[in-house]
Amino acid sequence: MGGHRVQRSATAVVAVAATALPAVACQSPVPFYPAGAGAPDAPVVGLGGPAPYVRSPAPSGRPGAHGTTPAPRRDPSARAVSGGGNVYAATGPSLLQPAAQALPPRLFVPNGSMGTVDVVDLRTFRVTARLRTGGVPRRVVASWDLRRLWVTDARSGTLTPLSPLNGRRGRPVATSVPGGRIHFTPDGGTALVMAGRQRRIDIRDPGTMQARGRLVLPCAGAEHADFSATGAFLVTGCTPSGRLLRVDPALRQVTGTLALPEGAAPGAVRLAPDGRSFYVADAARGGVWVIDAGAFQVSGFVPTRPGAYSLTFSRDARRLYVLGTGVLTAVDLAARRATGHWRLPGGGSPEAGGVTADGTALWLCEPRTGGVYALSTRTGRLVRTVRIGGVPQGGVVYPQPGRHSLGGSGIYR
Repeated sequence: MGGHRVQRSATAVVAVAATALPAVACQSPVPFYPAGAGAPDAPVVGLGGPAPYVRSPAPSGRPGAHGTTPAPRRDPSARAVSGGGNVYAATGPSLLQPAAQALPPRLFVPNGSMGTVDVVDLRTFRVTARLRTGGVPRRVVASWDLRRLWVTDARSGTLTPLSPLNGRRGRPVATSVPGGRIHFTPDGGTALVMAGRQRRIDIRDPGTMQARGRLVLPCAGAEHADFSATGAFLVTGCTPSGRLLRVDPALRQVTGTLALPEGAAPGAVRLAPDGRSFYVADAARGGVWVIDAGAFQVSGFVPTRPGAYSLTFSRDARRLYVLGTGVLTAVDLAARRATGHWRLPGGGSPEAGGVTADGTALWLCEPRTGGVYALSTRTGRLVRTVRIGGVPQGGVVYPQPGRHSLGGSGIYR
């Protein structure tokens, strides 16, 4: 294990410090608990402070063919962030919620060949625990309230809740989508599991992951997605056919289709900081499409390097980091052009694990070498390597700044 000491007890993931709470003049008759308390598969709470343990009611509306159908609403596709604001304002450098400020920074990495989620302490750069989940863990995603982690399984399709505080594992939830990416609507009311091969999106309860229905898509390959500034719709891409879809998750309908130029292969999707555009990675074209969010039309293309497949924003939301085959490209968002091309150690196509809370480093998971490493977000220089063995994939840096997680490949707002 490269000389790193491994603690085999899952409870040794982190020591939780007791926090004194100020006295209040009155008390609520509803039982309140500090964020992070409870089992990993208990009802969800907000990370920013105490909240009652209550279950979200099922969406209202008339029953449909696939369950309950929410009441129709107007699609505000043309709206964006007013006044040129920043949808990622809450995810700036070190803007951790109060309940997360005392937590140590860690990287949770699914290790498919070992059936574990490996925990790397980002202060000591040691593997401090191996949390056994069984099966073939593929991705780790923070829940909407940032209180728990969900682990996807590439073999069975189960979704397993995991406590980032003590490593305790909750009861796995069965699905029919092995390794599917999980997204959460911005209001926290719905979880969406992307079933691209089956041409659908599975709709689930965000707290229990129990099935609520499904949304049928007109094309295959939809895996990545991001939501509009208002949260009223999402954009996803069908990679094989080169099409983008605009989807209303409340209506459970596809409300728009956009065919990209011939030969395009849309992948990762991220909303621009001003909310007026979507960026879409294209591995075939070697760059990033710029999609007008209101008109749902192509408004530009930024060439990067061959194999562009993953998108991550800097903490100040001024740069977009584009992972390509053997290279990381930094794109200046104001100029809409690449300003730096940094070679990845050993080449390859690693998976993004996320930017550190202070914004200084981007962690990547490299399944070929059994290691994870960090690059400087300013220079692209290699700053740290940790060998964990096995096949590390789809990790997540935790905790993260922001009010909530939208899932996917580390999307926070």
